[in-house]
Amino acid sequence: MYDFAVVGVGPAGARFARRAAESGYDVVAFEQGTVGTPLACSGHVSTDIWGYVPETAKADLFQNRVYGARFHVGGPDSATYPFYKREEISNVIDRVGLDRTLAELAREAGADVREHHTVVDVDERHDGVALTVSHDGGTETVRAQMVAGCDGPTSRVRKQCDLPEPEELLHGVLAFDSEADDGDFVDVHLTAPRFFAWRIPRGDAGVEYGLAAPPGRSVNELFGRLTEDYAVETEHFCSGAIPIGPPERVHSRRVFLIGDAAAQTKPFTGGGILYGMTAADSAADTIDPADPATLRDYESAWRSALSREIALGHWLRRAYSLPGPVQQVGLRALSGEIGVHMDRPSSFFSRDHLRKVLGL
Repeated sequence: MYDFAVVGVGPAGARFARRAAESGYDVVAFEQGTVGTPLACSGHVSTDIWGYVPETAKADLFQNRVYGARFHVGGPDSATYPFYKREEISNVIDRVGLDRTLAELAREAGADVREHHTVVDVDERHDGVALTVSHDGGTETVRAQMVAGCDGPTSRVRKQCDLPEPEELLHGVLAFDSEADDGDFVDVHLTAPRFFAWRIPRGDAGVEYGLAAPPGRSVNELFGRLTEDYAVETEHFCSGAIPIGPPERVHSRRVFLIGDAAAQTKPFTGGGILYGMTAADSAADTIDPADPATLRDYESAWRSALSREIALGHWLRRAYSLPGPVQQVGLRALSGEIGVHMDRPSSFFSRDHLRKVLGL
């Protein structure tokens, strides 16, 4: 019997597998396909990402640096409202390469990472969890004291263990233009219903275009309109769900959720890489696989680390649905040099940001 079985080897799953293995636990991790594919998430991240990978990995993963964002209430030709820092705010990275790097770190720590293994059933028992795992060699049963469900926004683990669903699932799409662009600003368009569209320069890797919207809206049609306005042809179209709003509980007796499976994401951007890995660290620091009571400690720890930022993120997102003229007034008043961190809405109220806004 393993101490932990991890279902899903994205950033959150790989981070937890690594940390648990480093603590001496016996860890097996399953990825239903090849780690990092299919791509369904943007590679635009805060510079905090480099604290989770070896320094030597940066040269392979780094694609571009970003100093700010131009906000638009309309299309590419509409008025722009720039928000910027004098130092880089964020980086654009090889998103597939990040996943593979994090998975390799888990392997090096001692976790048994198995690709092309699909967990098809989760049977939670009083003394452990039995997983039915399908792979090329057939089907096998794997037992663990606890299971970490890190299998994304439509988590099979969450469903089979009757854990609550996220508050909301958005539909996100993205695709790429191969023409190089080393610009240092992203473009954000407040044109998608209740969310936004974006354009991200990726240096020699080209340009990423994307948007997200609530279910029921034709994201393909909205995306086609975006790329038509930019007069570009895109390739490598990707589509996926974006969970917003964590449920009231992300654990059962011997199963716990991390990352997108737990909707540990930023409500105002949908990004979840840093939040998911923060929660993975909370899990590794608090959970004892022999003591199910420690799952409550995990709930307290990750919520202490993230709930304030998530709550403030919900407030920021409400601005996306304001009438256009109101958005323009607000953007005009607030644009300019900023002192915020892209993963922490609380930094909007920081002394540094207030000094920038007031020109002090």
